[in-house]
Amino acid sequence: MNLTAREIRQLVLPLATFVVLLIAGAWLVFWTQDKRAAEERVLVEARKERTLAKERLMRIAEEEREVKEKLKVYQQLKELGILGGEQRLEWADAMSRIRAELELPDLRYRVERQRTLVSLPAKPGTVDFFASTMRVDLALLHEGDLFAFLWAMRASGKAYYAVRRCAILRTGQSAAVASLAPRLRADCQIDLITIVDQGAKA
Repeated sequence: MNLTAREIRQLVLPLATFVVLLIAGAWLVFWTQDKRAAEERVLVEARKERTLAKERLMRIAEEEREVKEKLKVYQQLKELGILGGEQRLEWADAMSRIRAELELPDLRYRVERQRTLVSLPAKPGTVDFFASTMRVDLALLHEGDLFAFLWAMRASGKAYYAVRRCAILRTGQSAAVASLAPRLRADCQIDLITIVDQGAKA
């Protein structure tokens, strides 16, 4: 088919418009895809940041839980009187009070020199455990007096008491001699435990 010059001139504008629209459409498709890729990158980054923020929050919550647990343990140790140096005056007062409260006929004790306990493998480097062994010689009316004495020591809250050994011996007096005379004696070794943090600020 042959086109005249006039027909060709009439087709120039529609063809030019078609070419322009084709180029514009291609550019629009490219721009849309580029914009979508950029939005997807932003979305990926936002999700990554959200994941990181969630992990940080979880770590903070875990650290907060650990701190609360450690504070709880610290408070319990503090209430037991286990933190800090020896409290020999408080121990002596507690023993006098226990003897009076339980009406023990004879109570003798001595506290030996403090020694360092074997360190625990997971303990902090500046924390040391100490024990002062208390040797107790106690007159008993019956075995229950010994349990009452040990319970009263633990309830005094002046130290953490770890009983190493207790032996009960008969005094040799018979029940016919005197109903209230002690017929038993207890010989005990009790460790008074303390914890000292050498790195703590004074």
